Amino acid sequence: MDSLVSYNSITHTGRVSRISGNSVFISLDDNVQCESCQVKSACGMSEARVKEIEIINTEESFRLDESVHVVIKKDSAVKAVFWAYIFPFILMVGVLLVASLFLTEWIAGLLALFILVPYYLILRKMDSFFKRSFNISVLRLF
Repeated sequence: MDSLVSYNSITHTGRVSRISGNSVFISLDDNVQCESCQVKSACGMSEARVKEIEIINTEESFRLDESVHVVIKKDSAVKAVFWAYIFPFILMVGVLLVASLFLTEWIAGLLALFILVPYYLILRKMDSFFKRSFNISVLRLF
């Protein structure tokens, strides 16, 4: 079973690729179920070839190349999609509409595009906050 979607969580299988301090890096397996998934366009898991995820503060100890399940709650997945795709779109359209009242079209368009640079830099700076706030867990395969 490569990927499992339950009522309140999404599960992917993977292997522990490296361990660094209290972080475990997991390379996710290719998922054949992504082809039939209804939300694959928002997820991004079906597009990437090398899929690696970092899990912080795991209580268990893992070995390299150990098979595991990565479980994320659906509300955390929705939160991630919001901050990565929906809010930047709203921000860009809002800046475009406000800037077009005061500036020419092409300058307003450039400003709307360039507003994404500081936004994603701020997201990058808040990386540790997001890693703590998302409910991602690792389970051993038996």
